[in-house]
Amino acid sequence: MPALAILVTTVDSLTQAQRITRAVIEKKLAACVQVTPLVSHYIWEGAYCETNEFKLEMKLRAEDYPALADYVRSVHNYETPEIIRLTVEAVEPAYLAWVYDVTQRRVGNGDKL
Repeated sequence: MPALAILVTTVDSLTQAQRITRAVIEKKLAACVQVTPLVSHYIWEGAYCETNEFKLEMKLRAEDYPALADYVRSVHNYETPEIIRLTVEAVEPAYLAWVYDVTQRRVGNGDKL
């Protein structure tokens, strides 16, 4: 049954946000990525930190979450990247259909994924 998920991560530069965004859209791992500047406050290695970051919210087929998370992990420049899955309980049917349409990929024999 079709389902929508959202992967959330943060990065330290607009350049990295744009690079990841373009790659996941081109690889059809996400249908849409929203990039938002923000300031994060946290403790890292015992010290208080305040950092300018960019939050990426990636809308995707729920079944593609493992592949998208693996990709984000592989290209992320943080030692411990934030990679969070949000499960969507309800979504507008037309939006869900659009997500599935734009993330169709071909498998080896030409069938759509």
